[in-house]
Amino acid sequence: MAEYNVKTAEELEKKYDSALQTRPIAPWLAQFVFAFSLFFAGYHYITAGIGVPVDYWHMGFHMSGVLLLVFIGYPAYKSAGAMELQPNTWWRIGNVPIWDWLLIIAGIAGALYIGVTWYAISFEFLGHKFALREQVMRQGNPAQIDIVFGTILIVVLLEAVRRTLGIVVPIIIILFTCFAVFGKYMPLQILKHPGISWAQYINNMYFPAEGIFGITLWIVSTVVFHFVLFGVIAQRMGLGQFFVDIAAVMAGRYTGGLAKVSVVSSAFFGTISGSSIANTVSTGSLTIPNMKRMGYPGHFAGGVEAASSAGGQITPPIMGAAAFVMAEFLEVPYTTVVLAAIVPAAMHYLGVISIVHFEAKRLGLKGMPEEEIPKLLHVLKRGWPTAVPLVVLIYVLFSGYSPHMAAFWGITTALTIGFINPMHRITIRDVCEASVMGVKYALAVGAVCAAIGIVVGVVNSTGLGFRLGFMVTNSAQTLAENLHPLISWFPLADFTIPDLTLFVSLVLIAVTCILMGAGLPTTALYIMLATVAQPALGTLGVPPLASHLFVLYYGVISEITPPVCASAYAAAGIAGANPFRTGISAFSLGIAKLMVPMVFVYSPAMLIVIEGHFTWYSFVTTTLSCAVGVFMVATSVAGYFLTHMPFSVRAGMALAGILLVAPGMKSDLYALVVFLPVLAHQVYYREQSPSVEPAAS
Repeated sequence: MAEYNVKTAEELEKKYDSALQTRPIAPWLAQFVFAFSLFFAGYHYITAGIGVPVDYWHMGFHMSGVLLLVFIGYPAYKSAGAMELQPNTWWRIGNVPIWDWLLIIAGIAGALYIGVTWYAISFEFLGHKFALREQVMRQGNPAQIDIVFGTILIVVLLEAVRRTLGIVVPIIIILFTCFAVFGKYMPLQILKHPGISWAQYINNMYFPAEGIFGITLWIVSTVVFHFVLFGVIAQRMGLGQFFVDIAAVMAGRYTGGLAKVSVVSSAFFGTISGSSIANTVSTGSLTIPNMKRMGYPGHFAGGVEAASSAGGQITPPIMGAAAFVMAEFLEVPYTTVVLAAIVPAAMHYLGVISIVHFEAKRLGLKGMPEEEIPKLLHVLKRGWPTAVPLVVLIYVLFSGYSPHMAAFWGITTALTIGFINPMHRITIRDVCEASVMGVKYALAVGAVCAAIGIVVGVVNSTGLGFRLGFMVTNSAQTLAENLHPLISWFPLADFTIPDLTLFVSLVLIAVTCILMGAGLPTTALYIMLATVAQPALGTLGVPPLASHLFVLYYGVISEITPPVCASAYAAAGIAGANPFRTGISAFSLGIAKLMVPMVFVYSPAMLIVIEGHFTWYSFVTTTLSCAVGVFMVATSVAGYFLTHMPFSVRAGMALAGILLVAPGMKSDLYALVVFLPVLAHQVYYREQSPSVEPAAS
């Protein structure tokens, strides 16, 4: 089996992830960016271990570094000329236009202004006396200069987000801003409010506590960056190869071996990555060509990798930036979120690997040749040191320390072992390159998490969340009242109007998540929808942790939902397949992720940690029935169980699986009734000659 190559994977990431595509710059400026990135990474690593400065200074430093590197690296428009190295002119320095340098100065000034003016200032310059009260005394009544710097920073942040992630997020933030300022002109009565002045808007969005200097920027500057850095360094020291080898040992010999290696290795990568595209190209650079060589169609091979990799953001212990933000929103330890996510993540991978297995059965594909499967003892002997940093990180995390302290010790262990491990020894240059790459990964998420704080600030200052929550529940109740007479006669539909109201609310929110996720990063989508969906689901009795995970799951699903599915497009590029067909395959393979959030909303026992809902009986029954149901739906998607399945049998198997996934003994009994004729069909035709195929119906 081919060796995993970190640099090849990074080149593929740059090719398929637009957030990593930067313009060329002059050599002297490239050296400055390299040195500054090392300083930036070193600052975060050291402060993770010894403690961060005061929050407004720390967040200001982080935002300043992000804005500096964004406007140096990302042109206003990625035209052919902008992505080429141009000669210096009076308005272009180091291939960076003068207006980008002005944006850098303005952004850094706006980011550091809060720290500079936190305490009272009084001085005289050229005969003019300048005095400014301390910041706490200006709360609610900002000075004119506060408004100027706040406005400048908002404009610069929106432009930084537009350059790194596109126009969608800035448009959404502008719409929220218009709602806050022009509230009395809203067309719907429920959305009308007196509106807030621009001065008050800047007060709420700029001064620390919420808004820009709120929870989202704090999390990305104290936790997310550190875990990103850990993941990059861990891959450099050989953890990626170890994951691929272990996956080959575990799954390679079985039916559809190389595809199962893709699923297992992507699940492992999810523990250190949390980025769908990074996960896709890291393992996909090896597994997708191998799957095609084995006989899988290109679109299916790409879909397997994309669906498996999209699970990285829901796979403990590192679940992407959104999970850390969730812990802060809910005011619970991050370990609580990790424990809650274990079983749902397992269900996702069970669904993917089941579809892969039965697709291989349908196509007649076998496992990997014995000579290509690495030997377990050799893999462990060569690779066990590379897994130690991950073990240390998890141990510290579950010992009650903060996430950034866990990341600090994980990075420290990775560096120590990386320098002394003879099997995968890293050099100072490897560490430097990993640090620079980690900083580059963090730019887009750093910019968007700072800007998306504006959405949180608007929701909190205007009560928008409760207004939209009321609209959702009210609309759902109206639909439920209209649907109830239509379906109450159906023998399987034992629903009350409150039951239907909750179900319709969940469907509306899920569809909104998937539609809004088209082109939005998961973290930004999660933050926006969590602030507006939580009040709606809260009024319907859904526990907060379940409702937040519900939003996160459907936000992640959007990454493999056509027509905009970045992970699937990256996988299609590697596979040389049609992107849309690859997206359809990825969505089909991720079908379990579509069903499981409904399960833990109706039966929160699956999440383990929600008090008042967990009992061993409810946990075991919910989890087992869900697992079997996911398995049955997987056979329907693949069109094969004991033998090939015609359409009518596939539909029956899918219905039985969905009924089994739904919590409750009654639905399980209905599932058994539907499944028995399907099983009889499969047993009968399996006993026939292998050449006899059941007629399509």
